[in-house]
Amino acid sequence: MTSSNDASGTAAGPYQAAGSLQGRTVLISGGSRGIGLAIALRAARDGANIVLMAKTGQPHARLEGTVYTAAEQIEAAGGQALPLVGDVRNDADVAGAVGAAVDRFGGIDVVINNASAIDLSTTDDVDMKRYDLMQDINVRGTFLLSKMALPALRASEAGHILTLSPPLNLDPKWAGLHLAYTMAKYGMSLTTLGLAEELKADAVTVNSLWPCTLIDTAAIRNMPGGDMIVKGARSPEIMADAAHAVLTGSNVVPAHGNRSGNFYTDEEVLAAAGVRDFSPYSLGAPEDQLVADIFL
Repeated sequence: MTSSNDASGTAAGPYQAAGSLQGRTVLISGGSRGIGLAIALRAARDGANIVLMAKTGQPHARLEGTVYTAAEQIEAAGGQALPLVGDVRNDADVAGAVGAAVDRFGGIDVVINNASAIDLSTTDDVDMKRYDLMQDINVRGTFLLSKMALPALRASEAGHILTLSPPLNLDPKWAGLHLAYTMAKYGMSLTTLGLAEELKADAVTVNSLWPCTLIDTAAIRNMPGGDMIVKGARSPEIMADAAHAVLTGSNVVPAHGNRSGNFYTDEEVLAAAGVRDFSPYSLGAPEDQLVADIFL
């Protein structure tokens, strides 16, 4: 099976959607590039309203794209875009993004906690500024954006929080390899676990999604040896298709029995949606040579 290109220039994979995000309003953190932008573009192809809150308002020497160039791509793909320069660590920025989304589009149907910082240093080597950055963006940012959006999500007929975080795998291996990062990502996952339980009576769905393999992102490419590492990665479009399947309920629920409180992987979701060949998402390496992601 070979991939093709849609009107937005984003590679289209083998996933065939059973549902649509047309008319829904999606608020996403850190969506100016990478996985976040891919998810936004996939929703935009349905005709969704996309509210992007990201820090990059001006071109960056090491990072491709800004919140404004992302908005242009979203509108070219068929969606409506509201680009907002903001920091998920800043209470006023988050409150402002939620308010702007409601003012512009009348509400919020989906929150995607995509913004995240990574540092795989051991405890001896991790800089405490990096430790604080990961806690502030990953854990506090996820909690804050979810919290601020709750009134709007409760008012939606299809309120959904989707966080890009791993299953809560308590194998000591993952804590031992990079404790600071593991705590930060598991903090995001605990937010999913807790909010799913807390919001049971509010008809707000809360889930997490994590890739089975490395994904080609700026964070990976900017790591030492990143250009070589990404040769064993998949494109962000696999996460975009998987997120779309989760948000539209495309045959995902039967495998778990519950619509909320799940820690999905991209392969699991897409397999449930009928995908049998994942090779169109790879960057050229054979499937058996792809680099597995951490925490699985």
